[in-house]
This record gives sequence, C-alpha cells and structure tokens, in this order.
Amino acid sequence: MTREEECAKINKAIEAIDFKGEYLSHEKYGSGHINDTFLACFKKEDNSTIKYILQRMNHHIFNPEKLMENICNVTSFLREKIEKTGGDPNRETMNVIPTKDGKSYFTDSIGSCWRAYVFIEDATSFDKVEKPEDFYQSAVAFGRFQNLLSDFKADTLHETIVDFHNTPKRFETFKEAVKKDGLNRASSVKEEIAFVMNRAEDMKICMEMLEKGELPLRVTHNDTKLNNVMIDNKTGNGLCVIDLDTVMPGLSIFDFGDSIRFGANTAMEDEKDLSKVSLDLNLFEQYTSGFLEGCHGSLTENELRMLPMGAKMMTLECGMRFLTDYLQGDVYFNIHRPEHNLDRCRTQFTLVEDMERKKNQMHQIINKLS
Repeated sequence: MTREEECAKINKAIEAIDFKGEYLSHEKYGSGHINDTFLACFKKEDNSTIKYILQRMNHHIFNPEKLMENICNVTSFLREKIEKTGGDPNRETMNVIPTKDGKSYFTDSIGSCWRAYVFIEDATSFDKVEKPEDFYQSAVAFGRFQNLLSDFKADTLHETIVDFHNTPKRFETFKEAVKKDGLNRASSVKEEIAFVMNRAEDMKICMEMLEKGELPLRVTHNDTKLNNVMIDNKTGNGLCVIDLDTVMPGLSIFDFGDSIRFGANTAMEDEKDLSKVSLDLNLFEQYTSGFLEGCHGSLTENELRMLPMGAKMMTLECGMRFLTDYLQGDVYFNIHRPEHNLDRCRTQFTLVEDMERKKNQMHQIINKLS
C-alpha cells in the first residue's frame, strides 16, 4: 500500500468515527507491534486541541467483534465504578469513541478494522523500569484494576486468545514439539527439555485449583507489563491500565506473576550471561506491596498463598513457549539472531530456579504485607 493509499484509509476511518471538533492532523504513535496506532488531533469550538488514539486492529490475531465487546463491557463497568468512588473516569479508564452509526469500530473497504479512544493527557507509559517507584505504581494500578472488576462476571467475557494461560495445554503442545522434532533440534537441548519434564506436576496445579473452585475466575489483563500503565506526569501515580486486547477470564495470580517475571528479573529477557539472571526480592516486595494495596483486600486467602506460584508458573510457561518455538523452527516469536528463542528460554528457566530457591522468602514477604 502506497503512502497516499494509507492516508486515504486513515482519513476514511477518521470520517467514520464520531470525533469531536475539526480534524487537524495525525501521526504514528507508540512502540506497539500488534496494532497500527496513530495520534489524531482535533480543534474544538473554543480553539483548544483535543487528542485521540486511532488504531487499526490486527484482525489476523484477534476477532474484532468479540474483542471490542469485551473492551466496551469492561470499560463501561470501570467507568461506573470510578464515578461512584469519586475518581475521574475520563483519565482512569480507557474510553471508546463510537462510530457515527453507533458501533464500537469501523470496517473499511479492504476489511481493516479501526477503533478510537480518548487520549489521556499529562501521563506517560514507560517501556522499562526507570525507577522502582514506577514499578510500584504499576502494581497499584493493576491491583486496582483487579479490585474494581472483582464483581464483574468474568465468564461473560470472550477468550480473545483461547487457552492463553492454560499451562497444561501449553505443556501438551511442548511435548508434541519434542516428539515431532521436525528440525532435529531436540538432541541439542536435552537439558532444557528435562527441566520442563521434571516440573510436569507443577503444570496442572493452578488449573486444577480453578476447576475445583479453590481459585476464583477473574477478569485478567494478561499483559501486565509496565508500559501498559499510564503514570500521571504530575503526581507520579499509576493512573490508568491500557491495552485491553487480552482482557479475558483468567487467574489473578497469573497477572501478578507475569509482572514479576518481567519486572523483578535482574537481567533482560534474552540475557545470554545467565549469571546475571535472578529474582530481585526488593523489587518483588515493592511490586507485591503495590499490588496488594491496589487489590484492597479483594483477593482470597488461596490467591494470596498462590502468588509466588503464579510468578513461577508464568516464568516456566513463558520459557516453555520459547523452547517450543525453538523446536518448531522459530515460527511464533520474532528472533534477531540464531538461537534467540533458546537464549530466552534459558533465561526464564534460570529465573524459575532462583524463584524455587527463594520460595520461602517470597512467602514471607506475602505474609508480612497481607
């Protein structure tokens, strides 16, 4: 598609969506890899400027209809809750801008699906932890997200990615990849394969607890990285959880665990020098403190007890997925060097081992803070 054709598609989407004011301009925005995101500016009657986020959704990954139904239901529920507690629903949750015919998204002539949100002014999202306070504030925001949605009926949401954190099914896919070994790579990663197989019993614990009703089904975000929280520029407080594409039914301990996996690791996700990889207990405590503050007592005793296991399982599952992709020929995750997925896998497994060593300390922190 030429630049002119691209602009024509964007302009059609802008015409179809019920933006307020006179259109001024748009530009590429953000660092996301899934959707195409633009910042669109409009002039209001008083000559002030209002900004919106315009996105072309990746309909190859998501079903736009189910995705937007989830987002609209969750954000309208959040808006009502925030209003009742005296918050600012225009800044503390995402707000979908409907199309001029009242729909949640616009489909153009080539089948691309476009949606828009109010842009949250005077707030920033960070791609990495620049100071521990930001990590803490992201925890408060994700915990508050859990708390506000604690009485939302999670089973009414669509699974935007089916079995996303169904670890037993991920394990079955892994075993099939080992058995198939289409690229003859299994013999070179026997140690990593054994690492997974030695933890086969761990794979089913959380899902079995869910099935028995020992862990509640929750509304979960499923991408709880720092850059999915807007931090208020003036107060430094976690303001709004964004990127709701993977919001669906799940376990709160997995949302907590994925944040720990990503944010409390002392090394990068693909660090080759495994001596640099460990669980930073200070960051673990800082995040836990913020998360529990935000949850405001909405977690059950079993959820609190299983938070360390959530961290371990998200790390183990992620490492297993990297290893599965390596065995299958690097077909899912983008790689930037040979054996990149193998490096990622080894980093995750090293972090799992350190979590296992620090299990008692993690539980002590949970007990102290709860």
